[in-house]
Amino acid sequence: MLHDDFSLAAMAEALAQSPDYRVLRRLVPRPPYTPTAGREVRTGILLDTETTGLDYRTDEIIELGMVKFDYAADGRIVGVRDAFSAFNEPSAPISAEVTALTGISDEMVTGHRFDDVAIEAFAEDAVIVIAHNSGFDRRFAERYWPLFEHKAWGCSMSEIDWRKHGFAGAQLGYLLNGAGFFHQAHRAVDDCHALLEVLDFVLPTTGAPALALLLETARRPTLRVWAEQTAFELKDSLKRRGYRWNDGSDGRPKSWFIDVDETALDDEIAFLRTQIYMQHVEPTVQRLTAFTRFSSRI
Repeated sequence: MLHDDFSLAAMAEALAQSPDYRVLRRLVPRPPYTPTAGREVRTGILLDTETTGLDYRTDEIIELGMVKFDYAADGRIVGVRDAFSAFNEPSAPISAEVTALTGISDEMVTGHRFDDVAIEAFAEDAVIVIAHNSGFDRRFAERYWPLFEHKAWGCSMSEIDWRKHGFAGAQLGYLLNGAGFFHQAHRAVDDCHALLEVLDFVLPTTGAPALALLLETARRPTLRVWAEQTAFELKDSLKRRGYRWNDGSDGRPKSWFIDVDETALDDEIAFLRTQIYMQHVEPTVQRLTAFTRFSSRI
């Protein structure tokens, strides 16, 4: 029996050299580093929330996790600056379904309140906030802390085509395994530490960290095209094209929509005119950037 870490590490390294084995290492959060004077870096935040439900307008955040990190211009993560983790007691008891999903019970959050001043101070110097479902997390964060309305946001789930780069899917657990790690997530901040390693993983298809690709995508403006008042029987054609349905409950149109690059706008409008409306139309088009994408204000 092997008793020391050195022997286990040597065994893992030997197995990793063979094409017949894959080695997964337990994720150990990186300790905070000391920035080097004069080194040009930018600061980002990884953010994760646990909530009492899916509606950002009425449901409540019961846990917030954040990891602040520095990265270089090429997308390489330089080091972790700090981490933040906190519970918040909601106004009503947590449902059994939410407890089963998040592992958070009423007993765990009783008496806890978010320190809004500390949260805004933690996030103040970040140039980008990244979540693994920014369409969800950004709306909750903006409602609680207005600071997040004015930040650039990136989504590590939707702004990288993970399957294209050899991963089994976009779930965080799949991605972490693909990067060579496993973790037993207990808190929101644990998932932030896991996401850090995923974004620092060098994609074999690009030779650069996944963060570099995410930043490139997030910086690129996109256009949201709304296909309003379309016939019900055309829904399958729209879905095949990549359109998604919005039910109108969030104040946006009750309509199908798609996000496209600026270069693809003319083709998209041509598709709507010739395949959907069968006439000349001028669909509603919104321009989105990292500062507005995923926001409840759009």
